[in-house]
Amino acid sequence: MSAGSWAAERVAAAEARIAPLAAAHTAAVQGRLARVLAALAAERVGVQHFASVSGYGHGDQGRQVLDRVFARVLQAEAAAVRLQFVSGTHAIAAALFGVLRPGDRLLALSGRPYDTLEEVIGLRGRGQGSLADFGIRYDELGLRPDGGLDWDGLAAALALPTRMVLIQRSRGYSWRPSLAVAEIGRLVERVKSLQPGCVVFVDNCYGELVNEQEPTAVGADLIAGSLIKNLGGTIAPSGGYVAGRADLVEQACCRLTAPGIGSEGGTSFDLNRLLFQGLFLAPQMVAEALIASELVAQVFSDLGFAVDPLPGAERSDVIQAVRLGDPALLKAVCRAFQAASPIGSYLDPVPAPMPGYASELVMAGGTFIDGSTSEFSADGPLREPYVLYVQGGTHRAHAAIALQRALTVISESHHLPTD
Repeated sequence: MSAGSWAAERVAAAEARIAPLAAAHTAAVQGRLARVLAALAAERVGVQHFASVSGYGHGDQGRQVLDRVFARVLQAEAAAVRLQFVSGTHAIAAALFGVLRPGDRLLALSGRPYDTLEEVIGLRGRGQGSLADFGIRYDELGLRPDGGLDWDGLAAALALPTRMVLIQRSRGYSWRPSLAVAEIGRLVERVKSLQPGCVVFVDNCYGELVNEQEPTAVGADLIAGSLIKNLGGTIAPSGGYVAGRADLVEQACCRLTAPGIGSEGGTSFDLNRLLFQGLFLAPQMVAEALIASELVAQVFSDLGFAVDPLPGAERSDVIQAVRLGDPALLKAVCRAFQAASPIGSYLDPVPAPMPGYASELVMAGGTFIDGSTSEFSADGPLREPYVLYVQGGTHRAHAAIALQRALTVISESHHLPTD
């Protein structure tokens, strides 16, 4: 049997196995879309809200309505949706710097945060204006060996006065499960029982619309994330959001703009339509990404690779991890995925430094919006144990095509049996 035929058969067999899971993810779209439609209807969104104003952005009615729509969808008191946020990391940084003050303590409850936050906190780099440079103390509660939260160590970790706890919902570049919203709710309850005034802040990147509820619905005070991931529906051109308690959202906006301006400034460059439309498309896009993740998990687990989560396991983000254990294999799979991308298929992803990351990364991301990862894409840090992190997938057919190409390449280069 040729490598191509073998790869097609393996992917088709995996598709058949995950069919019930795909049906469940598809069925969940209706409820989440209903939430989006209800928010758009409640705020009486019309074509007049697609326009914006120039200059300072004062009185941008489209932006103001967009904020209220997102607040409803994210089950929050308030939200600020801004193209001026260059990334999810920027939105998170604005929230951290907006709320925290010199002498405050920040405690991470889900282990080491995502790589791009290390320089924001001050764990790497010097003299760039990190939290550490401003006298904000940082501590973290490590995860258990199985990747779960250290519930037993929580009381001791919160024995000191703590202004804010940081919870990362997604796995990031870690071999650990993403946090279910229900588990985040239990964590919020425990934190508030130990320190009632402590702000609970959740990095919500890659998790929006994956579950029925968002962290703000179960007690989180503040969440933040990117517009070019889940909520952008593949068409938001840039941006990020913060949502939660109105006073905390305003503090984050004061860091984005300036004290006294806060959420009242920032034009949306007549791009509101793309943000509204992206939100409308998001429930379907997220469901397809979840189906793509199930397919990746099934294909690689069938080949004997460790995957997390397993097919059919509970998911709280759109990231699928595959432990390849070999740098050559990691690069080969990323190259195959890049070759199946709609944009830049001719490019050869090679390991390279990326701003904000400690390790070189190899990235396959031929997306229409640079860096969105919303179309089927993958990346991984070039470090042990050489884990592939797969995200996105606007349609399961794209994931199947990319996987067939990847299996063909690795069967030929790594001599996998095709009989």
